[in-house]
Amino acid sequence: MRPHIIIRYIGLVLLLCSGLMFASFLVSVYHTDSAQIPLLLSCVLTGLMGVFPMVFVPSSGQISHKEGYVIVVASWILVCFFGMLPYALWGGEFSMINAWFESVAGFTTTGSTILKDVEALPAGLLFWRSSTHWLGGIGIILFALVIVPAIGKVRMSLSRLEMSPLAKSNFHYKSNKTLQVVILVYLGLTVVETVLLYVFGMSLFDAVTHTFGTVATGGFSTKNASVGYYNSVAIEVIITVFMFLSGMHFGVLYVIFTFKRKKWYKSSIVQFYFLSMVIGVIVVTLNTWGHNYDSFSEALRYAAFQVVSIGTTTGYGTADTTLWPPFSVMLLIYFMFQCACAGSTAGGIKVDRIVIFFKALKRQVLKLQHPQAVIPLRVDGLPVDDETVESVLLFIVLYILILFVTGLALTAMSVDVTTAFSASAATISTVGPGFGEVGSASNYGMIPDLGKFLLSLNMLLGRLEIFGLMLLIYMKSWR
Repeated sequence: MRPHIIIRYIGLVLLLCSGLMFASFLVSVYHTDSAQIPLLLSCVLTGLMGVFPMVFVPSSGQISHKEGYVIVVASWILVCFFGMLPYALWGGEFSMINAWFESVAGFTTTGSTILKDVEALPAGLLFWRSSTHWLGGIGIILFALVIVPAIGKVRMSLSRLEMSPLAKSNFHYKSNKTLQVVILVYLGLTVVETVLLYVFGMSLFDAVTHTFGTVATGGFSTKNASVGYYNSVAIEVIITVFMFLSGMHFGVLYVIFTFKRKKWYKSSIVQFYFLSMVIGVIVVTLNTWGHNYDSFSEALRYAAFQVVSIGTTTGYGTADTTLWPPFSVMLLIYFMFQCACAGSTAGGIKVDRIVIFFKALKRQVLKLQHPQAVIPLRVDGLPVDDETVESVLLFIVLYILILFVTGLALTAMSVDVTTAFSASAATISTVGPGFGEVGSASNYGMIPDLGKFLLSLNMLLGRLEIFGLMLLIYMKSWR
């Protein structure tokens, strides 16, 4: 590997991060708040670290797949490190570990927070906090779907695991075209939702920051009560719709919005995603009606928002779900595992893997019945090779193992079982809020410092599809 080439590409990412810090600084200047100096210093330091490689390191037209892996993983880690600087320099509730946790939660679009009083933060810092969502959301797609597959024309594991058969069929473009598709959809969703939220009662600042959290399926809010602060059905409906859309594969959204003649609605992935959400909303509505809410419409309102919020890993809240019946809580935990579609900004196991898992299960049963039969596994008529099926099953096993180990470690730190389990699940799925002491009406401030560090690793594992971060452990085997 060539370290100088890796450093140059990482410098590009740091420059982008520095640009958003400067935008946050301008917001801070406009509001004349206390975040001006922390944001400016962070911007200068991050910018210098990004510009040096661009000046002193020569460019290279092609890089190896090993270098590509290191670039992707190192970029996420370093962006999270430099992203914590504005928090640490500002102070308040941000100790070093809290600043690191908040930064990782932002860039990985997890949305977990250690803040007891979000509204105490100055506007510039709130904007930076939401900007980390927006940058992290589009960043993972650009890396996984554009930069990584283009490196040396090598099909890399990060891209292969992220891309289901449906995802591949919707990105049969050259790299430049794929880049255009991603940017058009991402920016389109951002602009339209911002306008709608502003029209229906949010301030422009809140509309932008909440849009960043929605489109990136992150969940950072500028209010302690999250979206529940506004108590507006219109705002909740808008955010619910855009959370659902942001959980779909961006290639599918491009087909929908450009009125292509492809029959995207016949996709088993899209159908499973849509039906699972609808069934979840209906079941939770019926379960909470008469228990937590007197009217059916009120139960439907809160059930729809929370199911879609958890199911797309966004994590916004309008209700304290820890007070819901155990059946509804368990259903939300299932959606915390399943989450949305590959090719979106969502984390978790993803609908695509769930569909492949059930098809693999069905094929195994058929093989037991007909040992000599050759039974191909297909999704929407497209064959899924055994290597992909194996990687899907291995991912699910690793996902559950990491969840268990992290939860076990937290209980060793005197964290109660419900909190430990849900915090582990919520972070590796990049959902954000869990249950118990880390519920939608609470925060992660009570977790011990070592626990926060472990959970931040969970977030990175979840965002990098587990294998991405694990590759660094086996770097010796690359030689």
